[in-house]
Amino acid sequence: MKRLITPMLVILILLDVIYVAIIFPRPDFWFKTLHGAPYVDPQGLLFRTGAVWASFALFQFLALIKWRKAPYWLMLVAGIRLTEVFADWVHLYYAQNMTGLGRLSLLAAPIVNGLTGWFFFRAYLKVTSTSPADQ
Repeated sequence: MKRLITPMLVILILLDVIYVAIIFPRPDFWFKTLHGAPYVDPQGLLFRTGAVWASFALFQFLALIKWRKAPYWLMLVAGIRLTEVFADWVHLYYAQNMTGLGRLSLLAAPIVNGLTGWFFFRAYLKVTSTSPADQ
């Protein structure tokens, strides 16, 4: 499990950075890809979501740097991922327009976030365990 922590963090950081890199300069592309609809967001909620993903990337990056000496960062990552467990299904339920890719992404994301949160929770327990059998 310890060998998977760093690659998992890198993958999550890259994923969240990609979201941010698309949302801020090209919100129209995001809407077309996920919703198959023109970009309309008068309250700026997509940019709010982009800022949330930017904070995820930042805290996961800090965890990547610090988890070996301060394993509690793994628990922080678990919490971050678990905050998104229901958000995408709610989005899918209320969205008026959705592409096949958007529907698939929003169906899968809560499962991925739940499993990822569980992984980092378990990783924290393994890393902080004093029993050699748990290592």
